[in-house]
Amino acid sequence: MISVVLAAHNEEGFIAHTLGYLLDGLRARGREFEIIVAENGSTDGTRAEADGVASGSPEVRVLSLPDPDYGAALRAGLLAARGEAVVNFDVDYYDLDFLDRALARLDEPDRPAIVVGSKRQEGSVDNRAWPRRLVTFGFTTILHVGFGLSVSDTHGMKAMRREAVRTLAENCKFRTDLFDTELVIRSERSGLRVVDLPVEVTETRPSRTPILKRAARSLVGLARMRVALWRER
Repeated sequence: MISVVLAAHNEEGFIAHTLGYLLDGLRARGREFEIIVAENGSTDGTRAEADGVASGSPEVRVLSLPDPDYGAALRAGLLAARGEAVVNFDVDYYDLDFLDRALARLDEPDRPAIVVGSKRQEGSVDNRAWPRRLVTFGFTTILHVGFGLSVSDTHGMKAMRREAVRTLAENCKFRTDLFDTELVIRSERSGLRVVDLPVEVTETRPSRTPILKRAARSLVGLARMRVALWRER
């Protein structure tokens, strides 16, 4: 089974369209699947809209977390998943071609635990505005230098072998923007294989968090993560 996890915060007007597209595409592929909507702290009709789709689509499950926290939503969806493979998408950033390529990669003999859809790997196309690309470059540079990360990205779309990463996800200490980064770092440090695939990135709407505010928050979080992982060692 494939589990697709969607973190959703204030996605009224978007979530039903995304679910409809994914349901059609996944059903056409003929494999057993589920879609987990991890709604978190929404103040609009996101939960009701997702529940409406789920009521007519047995493949869809809706979780609801009380606080707006993207990383906590991803973690909850991963831990609730039943599929052997878990794929993370965003409500406004999903790609079934990546899903096909990533699942094929998970089945190859070297058995990677995580396949990251990288915005920075050779062959990727990043159509975002230059400040966003610059922040991504700075973020990944810090990860390579400060954490020894080998892959070229940690955010965005990912496919994972659930049983390989489940315990690591349970032990992750950080949420918000850094849960998936911590999970990738912990996976590499545990000796699991993490690989990346090139993707095309196009923003379908402006970022909801000002880029400077998000960058500052991420820098503080990375400093705290560096200390936490050093103490564990």
